[in-house]
Amino acid sequence: MYDVALLLEKLVQIDDALAKIERRFANIDSPDDFLDSDFGLDMLDGIAMMLIAIGENFKKIDKETEGKLLAHYPTIHWQGIKGVRDILSHQYFNIDAEEFFYICMNDLQPLRNCVREMIKELKNGDTS
Repeated sequence: MYDVALLLEKLVQIDDALAKIERRFANIDSPDDFLDSDFGLDMLDGIAMMLIAIGENFKKIDKETEGKLLAHYPTIHWQGIKGVRDILSHQYFNIDAEEFFYICMNDLQPLRNCVREMIKELKNGDTS
């Protein structure tokens, strides 16, 4: 059995990181906005750092729960989240701004909703 308090702590960290990404992405209207200015590049760097942290925490959560927790939420592409972390960590200079933009536009809100659901369920004692 895993430590629910530590798991909750990791999920709250992820939720906080997702909020930071949301704030940093708020002024980005196209993939080119990441590349056209120092501001955009700074936002790209900051978002990348948060995606690395998110992916790392999900890797830890998956290991600590022996794959059981994430399996309860099949609508999220967990391998993709962990894979983005690997790509950013090992191939940072090959980042595709269009892919980054797509992730921020389409994948983060469903992930944030899922993380909040996980937190809620764990706080209510649902550790199945």
